Amino acid sequence: MHFGSVPAVGVDALASGDFLLDVREDDEWEAGHAEGALHIPMSEFVGRYGELTEKAPDGGKVYVLCRVGGRSAQVVQYLLQQGVDAVNVAGGMQAWEAAGRPVSDGKGGTGTII
Repeated sequence: MHFGSVPAVGVDALASGDFLLDVREDDEWEAGHAEGALHIPMSEFVGRYGELTEKAPDGGKVYVLCRVGGRSAQVVQYLLQQGVDAVNVAGGMQAWEAAGRPVSDGKGGTGTII
C-alpha cells in the first residue's frame, strides 16, 4: 500500500512492540496518543531528528502517525531520504481510534483525537 509516494500500512497491520512515531502538534498529542509512541511534532522534526535516531531500533521499521496521514507521509518521505526504514500509518490516529486501539491522555485516562 502507498499513501501518495510513500509506503503505507493500515492500523490493522501494526503489532504491539512496533516503533511508533507521532508527528502531531503538542495539543493533539496531549489530547490523546498511542501509548509508548515517540512524540516529535512535524514542525520541530528536522531540529529534533537526533531524538529519533537515539530511540528508534537500529535498522528497524519506524511507523509514522499523524491525525489522518498527510503530515506523517511528509515525514516518512524525509526519513526515507535519510536511509530510515519508515512507513506511513494510513488514516493516522483517527484510524487507530476507529480500530479500537487504546488512546491515552498520558495521565492514566482515556484520550481523544483532535
